[in-house]
Amino acid sequence: MEENGPKLLGASYKDPISSFGLFHKFAVENQEVSLEFGIYFVYWKIVLKELSIKFLREPTSILDASDKSKKGGTWFPGAVLNIAECCLLPWPSQNKTDDSTAILWRDEGFDDYPVNRMSLKELRTQVMTVANALDTMFQKGDRIAIDMPMTCNAVIIYLAIILGGFVVVSIADSFAPQEIGTRMRVAKAKAIFTQDFIIRGGKKFPLYSCVMKGTSCKAIVIPATGDCLGVTLRNGDMSWKDFLSRAAGRSPMYSPVYQSADALINILFSSGTTGEPKAIPWTQLCPIRCGADTWANLDVRPKDISCLPTNLGWVMGPIQLFLCFLNGATLALYHGSPLGRGFCKFVQDAHVSALGSVPSLVKSWKAGNHTKGLDWTKIRVLATTGEASDIDDNLWISSRTCYKPIVECCGGTELASSFIQGSLLQPQVFGAFSGASMSTGFVILDEQGNPYPDDVPCSGEVGLFPLYFGATDRLLNADHDKVYFDGMPVYRGRQLRRHGDIIQRTAGGYYIVQGRADDTESWRD
Repeated sequence: MEENGPKLLGASYKDPISSFGLFHKFAVENQEVSLEFGIYFVYWKIVLKELSIKFLREPTSILDASDKSKKGGTWFPGAVLNIAECCLLPWPSQNKTDDSTAILWRDEGFDDYPVNRMSLKELRTQVMTVANALDTMFQKGDRIAIDMPMTCNAVIIYLAIILGGFVVVSIADSFAPQEIGTRMRVAKAKAIFTQDFIIRGGKKFPLYSCVMKGTSCKAIVIPATGDCLGVTLRNGDMSWKDFLSRAAGRSPMYSPVYQSADALINILFSSGTTGEPKAIPWTQLCPIRCGADTWANLDVRPKDISCLPTNLGWVMGPIQLFLCFLNGATLALYHGSPLGRGFCKFVQDAHVSALGSVPSLVKSWKAGNHTKGLDWTKIRVLATTGEASDIDDNLWISSRTCYKPIVECCGGTELASSFIQGSLLQPQVFGAFSGASMSTGFVILDEQGNPYPDDVPCSGEVGLFPLYFGATDRLLNADHDKVYFDGMPVYRGRQLRRHGDIIQRTAGGYYIVQGRADDTESWRD
């Protein structure tokens, strides 16, 4: 704001806090801009300077909205890149070098041991090894599933699949065999990475056996602990050790597969509680949105250490991965249950500075008094999503950090982001959102589909402005327009995008999510 506010807003600019609303309005209203002729003063051009985004070929513009049949426009037309490569390269403006810490982790049960560290160079080397092994088994564009906890190996596999020009299929490790099978079938996956067991709270829970029952596709199985599997593999399946051995003899270097900005990299799924889950495609634009939102709203910065207990099968897994690596932050992973003191001690020992959670986790920490005697003062920002917040619990967790701010987030898998969110440039209120995320515009609709004035307290279904960077333009197993646009009113010459949340705008200008108008996927389902 201090650097760009005067350039963008001219004499209207005062300071980052009092001019935040004007800056947000500018970001929403000035998205279509050519990158030729030195025209740089647009929000997404500013973002690209902050994130570690390397283009093989630069986009010809930020947004081409000339084709009205494409309701969301075409973002970064002409751009060619590999977003996984962007995560793995040193980046001078972020002071990110090969020796920078990419991942910190600890295994459950080793809570009194030092935290483990992986450098950026070590991460890149391991990702390239996996990508080389993938090339011996699959064709470019093949869809490969991951069904395992969010461990270092899971992150390596995820990045390797994208680096090699394949597509990740995200499956949560909590799913039953039938749910695994449905997602493998819908995504047309060729293989699946999984673990023999899941370790949680000192207990072993079977995972490979669930995968075997759910799909006949080839499984590559990683031991949950040690180097040896604790299960017998069925014919055709492969151990992690044997898989990695396929890279032997190949060059340790790997040439990324470069693709257009709208190329498919990840298939995620809606919850599927009301029928077959929607297969939601993520393109290379989605990670950029992840990094941008957390840079702008949570102030995630280089050298931060960010931790959010989640899974690559849910949208917050990829978001957490990309928000760290594109902002030059360190990803902190606890290999075990996040419910107890072991996780809370890891937050202390890893010097976590940005901690994300869901309200049910906070309740568990509070009920068990798991933070007693621990030092969480390195945390400078908290974030919460996934469920409706409890004000008392928010006050409790903030008190553990010397009353650091809590940023509320609400969005959707199909948006790759939050549409309403707190911001550190605005006063925050427990259990409420201070405004739309940067570059996001929306209106609240009355029962007749008419928008309320922007400054009036009201309650109704939210209608998103359709020019939304990172949002889907297709579904793999459903009619995208029917799900997200049919029946929505036209506003300022463009049809609004459906999200499905009912939200309230309070007299103080804050927002509260009140429920759902349909079954569209939301982080607060």
